[in-house]
Amino acid sequence: MSQGVTVTPWVTGSGVMAESDGLERPGLDKAAGEEFLREALQILLDEAVRKGTDVTEKVGDSRREGGGQGRGPILCLSPQVCEWKEPAELRELLDLELPSRGEPPERLLERCRAVIRHSVRTGHPHFFNQLFSGLDHHSLAGRLITEALNTSQYTYEIAPVFVLMEEVVLAKLRELVGWSSGDGIFSPGGSISNMYAMNVARFHRFPESRQKGNWALPRLALFASQECHYSIQKGAAFLGIGTDNVRLVATDQGGKMVPEELEKEIQRAKAEGAEPFFVCATCGTTVLGAFDPLGSIADICQRHGLWLHVDAAWGGSVLLSQKHRHLLAGIERADSVAWNPHKMLAVGLQCSAFLLRDTSGLLQRCHGAGATYLFQRDKFYDIAYDTGDKTPQCGRRVDCLKLWLLWKAVGTQGLARRVERAFAFTRTSTLPSVPPRYLAEEVKRRDGFQLVLEPEFINLCFWFVPPSLRGKEGCPDYWPRLGKVAPAIKERMMRKGSMMVGYQPHGARVNFFRQVVTNPLVTRDHLDFFLDEIERLGRDL
Repeated sequence: MSQGVTVTPWVTGSGVMAESDGLERPGLDKAAGEEFLREALQILLDEAVRKGTDVTEKVGDSRREGGGQGRGPILCLSPQVCEWKEPAELRELLDLELPSRGEPPERLLERCRAVIRHSVRTGHPHFFNQLFSGLDHHSLAGRLITEALNTSQYTYEIAPVFVLMEEVVLAKLRELVGWSSGDGIFSPGGSISNMYAMNVARFHRFPESRQKGNWALPRLALFASQECHYSIQKGAAFLGIGTDNVRLVATDQGGKMVPEELEKEIQRAKAEGAEPFFVCATCGTTVLGAFDPLGSIADICQRHGLWLHVDAAWGGSVLLSQKHRHLLAGIERADSVAWNPHKMLAVGLQCSAFLLRDTSGLLQRCHGAGATYLFQRDKFYDIAYDTGDKTPQCGRRVDCLKLWLLWKAVGTQGLARRVERAFAFTRTSTLPSVPPRYLAEEVKRRDGFQLVLEPEFINLCFWFVPPSLRGKEGCPDYWPRLGKVAPAIKERMMRKGSMMVGYQPHGARVNFFRQVVTNPLVTRDHLDFFLDEIERLGRDL
């Protein structure tokens, strides 16, 4: 702390006013608080932003360990992606118990450093573990402003800027979908957006469901592919529809829903006395990155009078790219869309839009409760701007500012380039700095790396076959042994802290890695390091 800054005598170390001071003075030392915040923000900038995404501060030997097959020298980058600790050790290091008396600012700042140090650095260019990664500085500024203003986006009177901003951002997203009008809301994640879609679709088909519940309805049936997000099952359970009434439709080898199988499932449900009402198509499945054929699915939904929802939480941002948006051809025929800009655009968690083609106020009618202490009908301004009653939430954080500020900073063209750069690392590239299908071709070229399937999107799925298993594909224990390789390599990279990447089994396929590049800081050198590190960590297995 800077010299000369002291805590005022009427505030105790615990932050509670002394009883003799009364209520005529503030219960908070504003000057000391601002000084603490200034120093905490400096720690944030130094430790989380600069070091957490650092690609220039290098340590260690510049030679490649183990004679990797990459394009030239690369250094071990600092800091690590994570510093792995077992839960008991981490709990002791952090001293998480809450005290009866407060601690001095210097101790609190040390705690801030410890939290950052022992957290996973998701902005690091060696973090490939989730569908989100990277740190965008403009978006982060939006998040910090959001936290500082600490408002709830339910009424215009307390969030006037953000009500108008959300309206503009949602309209732009709908325009990219292909709708000139519609409705929508930012929701707390793609899973919730999918649940909103189910609820709105049920209300649209059976308006009495809001008041009378499922008891007044026939047995419902909804349809999604075998590759759909697990939130479809969770949503059916949460809404009382029941997981038994989720009909999972067969997919082809690439993970796409087969329209003919959807037709069969709908006919089967009707024959069993169920009432089909909802179809969820997926654009960008979680593991394989598949895009369902929306045009054919929309034809079926139109023929049967079913609500078509598109879960584009992962793949929606492809709409920004004129080169690749054909993957979502037909999305304009959907009734609703879920889209998570926090994934592919590196907007920051969380930023999830639920979009509707409807213009009749369906969201409001489905979810509205008209609480008179919030949504008074006799306000002095246009209450159409009190949008909070469109959602089951009451308090709702501001999720539009970080996307709006990023969009203002780079423009639609900049966002499109971000999408196309992500594609360039995995699929055919038009960027001169990145050879076509760089990562996919590297996986094919290197000994011991085997693609699970050709990538349609930016999900690159592959096995690493260690030398001990090469040439033994015909052995009865080959696949069980190969299935143990990815978890073992994952444990080693986590304990070393060098990088993070996800793995999973899939149907009859044993564990394989799924690599996704969304971080704008990633370069070919980082991908070479990634493949070299897989080889280093797994060659003795």
